[in-house]
Amino acid sequence: MDSIDQRIVSQLVADARSSYAEIGKVVGLSAPAVKRRVDRLLDKGVLRGFTAVVDPEALGWGTEAFVEVRYRGNVSPGQIRASLEPLPEVVAAYTVSGAADAIVHLRAADIHHLEDALERLRGVDMIDRTVSTVVLSTLLERSPTPEPRP
Repeated sequence: MDSIDQRIVSQLVADARSSYAEIGKVVGLSAPAVKRRVDRLLDKGVLRGFTAVVDPEALGWGTEAFVEVRYRGNVSPGQIRASLEPLPEVVAAYTVSGAADAIVHLRAADIHHLEDALERLRGVDMIDRTVSTVVLSTLLERSPTPEPRP
């Protein structure tokens, strides 16, 4: 990825609805040249797609928690994923180092919905123990920048 690619990605992160012509003006390329580069960045997996960023609270999913999950025995990442996919409140899950096998990000409508989701999570056969932390407020949330670090 060269500096022009980095600038293209920066423009898309700032506004994914920008046209190739608008991006081209910023980076000094024609619209077709920007399109070719964007297609190449998609093929390489640098860009994974384009999406709308939605405020979960505006959709009625304003309560969230992070849950440390410990599984019984030796469980593969694929098994962990399969055990979490049926739960619609799971918006993200990560394998981690440390005492927990995974960290699960839950979103719910309210604290009662969150409690119900936690009970269903704890009811998964392979899960041995959970430790939950309810989010009170979001202090910082941002996408990674493609600009080189100082």
